[in-house]
Amino acid sequence: MNPARILPVIGVVLAALLVASLTVSSQEAEAEKTAVERGAYVVQAAGGCTCHMNPGLEAFSLSGGRPIKTPFGTIYGTNLTPDPDTGIGGWSDDDFMKAMREGIGPDGKVYYPVFPYTSFTKMTDQDVLDMKAYLDTLEPVNNANKEPEFGFPYSARSTISVWRGLHFDAERFEPDSEQTDDWNRGAYLSEALAHCGECHTPRTFMGATDEDMYYAGSVEGPEGELAPNITPDEATGVGSWSIPDMTWFLQTSFKPDGDDAQGLMGEIVTHGYQYLSDADLKAIAVYLASLEAIENEVTPP
Repeated sequence: MNPARILPVIGVVLAALLVASLTVSSQEAEAEKTAVERGAYVVQAAGGCTCHMNPGLEAFSLSGGRPIKTPFGTIYGTNLTPDPDTGIGGWSDDDFMKAMREGIGPDGKVYYPVFPYTSFTKMTDQDVLDMKAYLDTLEPVNNANKEPEFGFPYSARSTISVWRGLHFDAERFEPDSEQTDDWNRGAYLSEALAHCGECHTPRTFMGATDEDMYYAGSVEGPEGELAPNITPDEATGVGSWSIPDMTWFLQTSFKPDGDDAQGLMGEIVTHGYQYLSDADLKAIAVYLASLEAIENEVTPP
């Protein structure tokens, strides 16, 4: 065979072997991560769990106390550190799983759905357990949880059972075989871990997300902030954003026009999304771009 023809073939083979080797090495490195390392990433994918931060401490701490304003009253972020008296230090894996998946604490107390177990219920077993493994390594902080400040009838926890019967389904995320791996990964991250719909979907008078306005923005977002329309509507959403635009925003909080996100969204980028892999950020962007475009101009009332 002509050497001039052999050399290009050898080059292609070597390049293929190099790519295969790098892929295997990447997969092996991922597999070798500890539960704590994986759990730290899960927390970052959940936006850093900033609703559980302690505003009374100078350093960032998930020891709770942050007031979260809602249309129904104020609720306070709980202590996620392994303090045995005021945190989750005495919780078993099953306790944590039940709280995350079903919204029920070890003492049988049913949580208000401000805690987004309605989204976390879709998480995999591995991600839930890895999250707990990471939280168990945090510095314990003794900071007692505060009761919500809700008026009647929302102050009566018995009403939550009625709400759950109407609006809560404990189910895991199921990949769509007709979609790409990127889309499915983005759907899982958005629907389960990042729980984007909890903030960016308006709610009914009963506090349930309005499924007809899925991701179309809300004037009553967490802490009274506006949550913008993130459907691909050209006029009122992010339809003019490219996949790289969305990926860059999630990584830096900078929008295509040069403005940056403030408030809670800025925090979750700072403490969470900026640490996600480029592949995962792109996957979220791919999923958001696939949503139904809904026209909804979110402006102050």
